[in-house]
Amino acid sequence: MWHRVGHVVVPHSHETVDKVDAAMETSREGMRTLWLSLGVLGLTCAVQAVIVAVSGSVALLGDNLHNGADALTAVPLGIAFVLGRRAANRRYTYGYGRAEDLAGIAIVLTIAVSSLLAAYEAVDRLVHPREVTHLWAVALAAVAGFVGNEWVARYRIRTGRRIGSAALVADGLHARTDGFTSLAVLLGAGGVALGWRLADPLIGLLITAALLMVLRDAAREVYRRLMDSVDPALLDTAERTLRAVDGVRGLGQVRMRWIGHSLRAEAEIVVDSALTVVQAHALAVAAEHALIHAVPRLTAATVHTDHTAAAGTDPHAALAHHSAA
Repeated sequence: MWHRVGHVVVPHSHETVDKVDAAMETSREGMRTLWLSLGVLGLTCAVQAVIVAVSGSVALLGDNLHNGADALTAVPLGIAFVLGRRAANRRYTYGYGRAEDLAGIAIVLTIAVSSLLAAYEAVDRLVHPREVTHLWAVALAAVAGFVGNEWVARYRIRTGRRIGSAALVADGLHARTDGFTSLAVLLGAGGVALGWRLADPLIGLLITAALLMVLRDAAREVYRRLMDSVDPALLDTAERTLRAVDGVRGLGQVRMRWIGHSLRAEAEIVVDSALTVVQAHALAVAAEHALIHAVPRLTAATVHTDHTAAAGTDPHAALAHHSAA
């Protein structure tokens, strides 16, 4: 219980790679579950928006924006799947995976505007208290928000376990914890009903804080993607894997970058100078094959072979002045 309550204050990651895995990507049932559950959340947001307009509850407004922000984070995933099916061409040689990052920027800006709106309304209501009307409708909207998130949670968890998608199960658990923000709105409505007028704006500020943390989380992930950031643990895994390949004498640089929700890598391996070109190529293919199996979400790797050199010689001497520049 405390973990779930704490999760409302410290939201889960909204990085696309955390929301998809191979089981879901290759399963029509998994994708259908994802989009149907998002449709339910969208309908819940629409109902809450109508009641916000009628009642003037800033706590419900914050919950509505929070649910909307969570739903919006699925947009890059949708774009990645739709555009990711398009083949690379001579202009977009790596394909269209970067469209996901562009959508992420738009979503961060949308969440930022939503956060500012929620904060402004909550502070304005504290400074200029106004009566919240239709408390019964606010309470029903809060319950609807909780029920919507719980339905989505059960549906995603059930499907995820059936198709073996850890990402879908995790997203279902996240939806379950998000329902607690809606219950907070219910508490705010109860406080107003008992005569504590500040209950609504205070709950609104609490939910705004959660929304700002969603913004921080999403902005950090988008920034990292745009800067080609990867988890150092992935590089550690790649280096261990390459060193374990029979015939690899040493390693040079190993690089990785995300393209959409897939990884690509570049690696330099050192091989025996006595190998033929055919043998060195076969070793590079074996190294790439090992990487693809060892590193999650890695789809391809370019492996460059260097040979062992005599002391005092540099096989890359012709490139030295370019590296120095």
